[in-house]
Amino acid sequence: MREFIIDCSELNDEADFWAAYLSMAQPEGAQLFGRNFDALWDALSAGRPGWPGECVLRFVNTDVLLRWQDGNFYRTLQKIALDSKTITIHMD
Repeated sequence: MREFIIDCSELNDEADFWAAYLSMAQPEGAQLFGRNFDALWDALSAGRPGWPGECVLRFVNTDVLLRWQDGNFYRTLQKIALDSKTITIHMD
């Protein structure tokens, strides 16, 4: 199974996060992907634009994400990681 490692250490904001995801995973329908958590969930749960295929997404150096949206960005990504049944998401 393919594995994509997204290093969050150099990310400054949410736009950087979505750009890093799209750059690393090169998902189907990337040009239509909404660059938000609703779009990510739709991609992972229903194969909609942004679907990376069967893979492991590994987000590393995620402590920077805790500073965004008072930690809600990190918690939402963590919840998606726990709920996703079509791919495996690891957060380090």
